[in-house]
Amino acid sequence: MAVVSPTSFITPSSGADYGRKSSISFTSSFSSTLILRFPPNFVRQLSTKARRNCSNIGVAQIVAASWSDRQAPLDTPPSATAGAEVAPVVVGGDDTAVGSGSGSKGNGVVSKLVQSPASLALGSFLSSDGSLVVHAGERIGRGITTDSITTPVVNTSAYWFNNSEELIDFKEGRHASYEYGRYGNPTTKVLEEKMNALERAESTVFVASGMYASVAMFLALVPAGGHIVTTTDCYRKTRIFIQNELPKMGITVTVIDPADMDSLERALNENDVSVFFTESPTNPFLRCVDIALVSELCHSKGAVVCIDGTFASPVNQKALTFGADLVLHSATKFIAGHNDVLGGCISGSEKLISKIRQYHHVVGGVLNPNAAYLISRGMKTLHLRVQHQNNTALRMAQFLEEHPKIVQVYYPGLLSHPEHHIAKRQMTGFGGVVSFEVAGDLRSTMKFVDSLKIPYLAPSFGGVESIVDQPAIMSYWDLPQAERLKYGIKDNLVRFSFGVEDFDDLKADIIQALDQI
Repeated sequence: MAVVSPTSFITPSSGADYGRKSSISFTSSFSSTLILRFPPNFVRQLSTKARRNCSNIGVAQIVAASWSDRQAPLDTPPSATAGAEVAPVVVGGDDTAVGSGSGSKGNGVVSKLVQSPASLALGSFLSSDGSLVVHAGERIGRGITTDSITTPVVNTSAYWFNNSEELIDFKEGRHASYEYGRYGNPTTKVLEEKMNALERAESTVFVASGMYASVAMFLALVPAGGHIVTTTDCYRKTRIFIQNELPKMGITVTVIDPADMDSLERALNENDVSVFFTESPTNPFLRCVDIALVSELCHSKGAVVCIDGTFASPVNQKALTFGADLVLHSATKFIAGHNDVLGGCISGSEKLISKIRQYHHVVGGVLNPNAAYLISRGMKTLHLRVQHQNNTALRMAQFLEEHPKIVQVYYPGLLSHPEHHIAKRQMTGFGGVVSFEVAGDLRSTMKFVDSLKIPYLAPSFGGVESIVDQPAIMSYWDLPQAERLKYGIKDNLVRFSFGVEDFDDLKADIIQALDQI
């Protein structure tokens, strides 16, 4: 008897037919044609020549990277599958099904399926962020069966089904697969599982950019006519969306200072607040919000707390562990870390992420699988990069604070920072970005920036290359000086994102640039 494996999608008939859907007809026990699916180690069982031939015609992308029913349905919460038993697979042999015990009978090839990630305890052998960023979502049971160390890029716009019954099983949650590229991708799924592990989240959705992540979060969770609370210091494009776009849906906003908890309580008491949203640390002044206190206040009134942790990265701060409901990142920055890809993500409870994912599936904003691969690759060195950047930024902030040509330094690792006590409590490192004000006007600050030799003059931050910008020009040049000052943006403000270059080289470069003014 042939027992059908729930893992692979094709059967071979000849070398020229690899890659096609084919079938083997059984007449002794079956009245109709059977599509036989091979076990996940099928490629290992092929000869070297056959594997090479498969690779030459692209079938390896189908066989070696096939995702399977061994995974729980993609929307199944981890708790539903934890500890589930996995049945063995038998191909060929007699009519006796082969079990997993040593006394099982049969002449077929036995292949035990790999357990799904949900059935393996991450904490059992991956206890640190450094191990999680490398292996989470991959080493411990990704939904793509492959011999490769790295996760393959699955470039497809749609996914096929063997027959209508399998499609119905998929629709009703009994068959794990994907349907359309906008609704999911195996490469992206691996990335989402990696972020779940890092942020201690139930669910994560990756999208095309950090800005889209913010938009999707607001529009999925805030009803028409609703109210949100946010903080004064934030990414300008987020502020523009809140001020210009949300009012079109009747959504109102209260803006508070990051440290003003009295204003937060008043806003919660006077409005039916749906979401409290803030960055922590903020852009560009690196203010820090007491996540635990904010969460306690907001939850008492039924409001969702969403923290944009982009400037911290998951290595330095895990907002969910302090009570936040959602944490959002521009993955373009520290997470990907190489200034070569755009992406964003939101992590949190399955309940909230499902709402955001449903909106995302309708509207779009899909992360390209090639981008997902680049982000996943970048994440594997996240802890190493961020630790180096933390060290460089702290030492540089301390140096700049003592320099006679620097008026003010903004960095949560400094004792002079207004929320240093908060940052010290909820962050394990203070990040790789330092903002400071040069002793001079617009032109002298421009001269300082232009005299720097190592950093690139560019927007963005968090990558391996150092980046510097003058926010008055880079982000606010369309506003007159008086308007810029309303947001605290002075002409002499500089934002410096430290990469992974040598500290002494960066320090020498800053010193020589300051000597020019």
